[in-house]
Amino acid sequence: MKTFHTVAELRTALKSERLQDKRIAFVPTMGNLHEGHMDLIRRARLEGDVVVSSIFVNPMQFSANEDLERYPRTLKEDQALLESNGCDFLFAPSALEMYPDGKRSQTQIEVTGLSDILCGATRPGHFVGVATVVTKLFNIVMPDCAIFGNKDYQQLKVIEDMVRDLSSNVEIIGVEIARAESGLALSSRNGYLTEAERNTATTIYQTLLWAKQHILEGHVSYADICEQAQQKLETVGFKRDYFEIRAQHDLLTPSEKEKRLVILVAAYLGKARLIDNLTVELP
Repeated sequence: MKTFHTVAELRTALKSERLQDKRIAFVPTMGNLHEGHMDLIRRARLEGDVVVSSIFVNPMQFSANEDLERYPRTLKEDQALLESNGCDFLFAPSALEMYPDGKRSQTQIEVTGLSDILCGATRPGHFVGVATVVTKLFNIVMPDCAIFGNKDYQQLKVIEDMVRDLSSNVEIIGVEIARAESGLALSSRNGYLTEAERNTATTIYQTLLWAKQHILEGHVSYADICEQAQQKLETVGFKRDYFEIRAQHDLLTPSEKEKRLVILVAAYLGKARLIDNLTVELP
């Protein structure tokens, strides 16, 4: 695997691959990689002739009171993981390389509507940062397809809408959530949890399964299900952010006839903000 730190170097390396008509699969990350990221790399290996990943802790998607400075940077360990799982090229730019004029003067991309609900309501500006950096990375790498995890369900929908709205020629592929044996969704922020908190964190998945079962059993008061779920989480020590049942395609409040649902949760435990989701297909 070759690692590049500048846009020019990466473009030069990929130009020869593109001239050979090779299909480029791209996995953007913020580093501190785990087995969930490796699922994305392995899927990219199946989808493309050339696999490119990026590691960039994007300051545009962190607000002033969030964990930008303490977000783990583990480049050497990440390089070893990527190489052993079949990544060909790694792009690991500095903030100056990505935002030479500073992030405040950076042109911004906003996917209206989707960016302001759920995580966007709690983290204003977050999805503007995500959409902007992903657009820049797509323009730098020019991939044929890009692989994202379904754990960040709202992020995936934002990127899908952005690609459609901007007529971007990138196929977006979502990959199922990687989970520990306990059911806890794998996340870089799990590293913030103590051992006791990690055990408590499994309640998120258990509560999602409980809510899904109630929906499948015909409980139509989604508001009641969500409130009871919030209370279950608070009982074991979580601080609530949101627990919502939405339509899969647009993340809006579903109509009574909606059959394809997604249950989404975000909650605080200790120093970590954890997110997860579970889809529901009604008969």
